[in-house]
Amino acid sequence: MTAEHLLRTLPAPADLRAQCRAMAAAEAVLNPDGYRYHAFDPAWAEGVEAYSLRNGAGDECDAVFSPEGVLLRGFDHESPMSPYVEDRPWPGVLDSVPAPLARWTAEPAFTADGMPAFTFCLWREPGDDGWRTGEIDYPGGDPAEDGSGWLLHLLADGGPEAFRDWAQHYYDRPVDLAAVRALFGGSPLTPGIAAALHAGLAFDRAAAAVAAAGWPVGD
Repeated sequence: MTAEHLLRTLPAPADLRAQCRAMAAAEAVLNPDGYRYHAFDPAWAEGVEAYSLRNGAGDECDAVFSPEGVLLRGFDHESPMSPYVEDRPWPGVLDSVPAPLARWTAEPAFTADGMPAFTFCLWREPGDDGWRTGEIDYPGGDPAEDGSGWLLHLLADGGPEAFRDWAQHYYDRPVDLAAVRALFGGSPLTPGIAAALHAGLAFDRAAAAVAAAGWPVGD
């Protein structure tokens, strides 16, 4: 999967946001106290929400949901398109980002020592009928070099089954598909869903973990 393929397969912003929130909520129950791969901040900035992916090995992905649109950025630390290869962002990655969204390319959370940490960037403004990315001359002509295919594959694949498969591999334990489906369907966290995802976890701990991500809690 490449950035060009992602332009056709990524969900629309509202669906993407719902999916990001559901993944973060499900993982918050699976792992309420430890380091998490997926997170969602409903108050990342004034009027702005953000999803983040951190794999603990230096690779990153973020989605910024703002009134001006959505910016998707990622950094594959092994990509030949890393800005640290030639001390500048790879040509084309950030050059065409529209002005209302370009401010996020200098966001401190997405930079290191003043360098924008991007190997790919996609965006969608209100009114756009699809995702966009820059005109890029990829190394060796291979769009897969930017890392977007593997960093965004869960968002592109979508659905609870893809997340369940990822979670079972990542946490090396069974993950209840019905419970994941309930969260992906927008259900508030209930004691039954929490117990199915994490047997023996006190519901108040699960509820606090998902509430921090802005997820509703039911009875």
